[in-house]
Amino acid sequence: MRKLLPLALTGLLAVSACQFVGDDDTDGEARRLNTMKSFPLNAYIPDATSRDGKAVGTAQWILAKQCMVRLGFSGFKTLDIRTVESTYPVRQGALTVSSTVGDTSPYGVDDPDLAAEHGYHHARRDESDTESDNQSMEWPADQYAALTGTFESGDSHRAHGNPIPRKGCMGEALKKIYGPEPKPTEIGGVKLSGYYSLPLQYWYMAHKDARKDPAWKKADRAWSKCMKDEGFHYSDPDQASTDSAWYRGDKPSAKEKKTAAADARCKLDTRYIQAVHAVESRAQKKVITRNKKALDDRRADDRRAMANARKIVDAAS
Repeated sequence: MRKLLPLALTGLLAVSACQFVGDDDTDGEARRLNTMKSFPLNAYIPDATSRDGKAVGTAQWILAKQCMVRLGFSGFKTLDIRTVESTYPVRQGALTVSSTVGDTSPYGVDDPDLAAEHGYHHARRDESDTESDNQSMEWPADQYAALTGTFESGDSHRAHGNPIPRKGCMGEALKKIYGPEPKPTEIGGVKLSGYYSLPLQYWYMAHKDARKDPAWKKADRAWSKCMKDEGFHYSDPDQASTDSAWYRGDKPSAKEKKTAAADARCKLDTRYIQAVHAVESRAQKKVITRNKKALDDRRADDRRAMANARKIVDAAS
């Protein structure tokens, strides 16, 4: 489950999986399916780029601003929410801009040309892929601690004599919008917390079941044979993309680029993505059927939160 878990806090388009017809566009079909929005469970993760989704982000900053003023940060009285509403806080000096291995696609690289240029280092097909991504914004250490409730050794848990709320002003704001946070869940050795942990938990379960399906294993074998014919020896795409050799620098090596390009070509030539997507979508539909009430209750909570957010934004206008 290499790429799934980190994707949980991103804003994703809530649409169900689509089927595409025609052999003349198999590459495009594969790329359309190689997105989080193409899966059934994505319907239970709110779209942060929608009007309501953006309202939640704006409302969170409105409430966080009020909290920061209450904690004694007087400069926040004049903070223009429009300058921060699409950002998330990072501690000053901790922001890094170097690329890292991995991408945001469920099944990894799928464009041979891009892979030949970037290897496995965060290659995106076009700028529209970044539209739902919030941008990081640096804050001084004291303000960052107050905003997030995240502390380093020696940091005070008080601001101007006032206790910093649990999870900071941003966390306090989100709790006012959504209500109490669900209990954390541990899956696959990873602790999931937050308001979208339930659908992500089911996503992980479905993915784990799908990987055991004979059709998935058959797709892995076909892809592996194709790679072997190209001179590369990997049992499945995850093994190729997580090769430890790719982590030795910020820029992709010539070998990494050749491997990634072959990986993408083999996915397209063997229709790998179409095959495994079909298996995983079926597994997700089964999970949804078994847990429909819990998922519907979570979606109802999301709708109430968005209504709360709209009221907060309207009141501040």
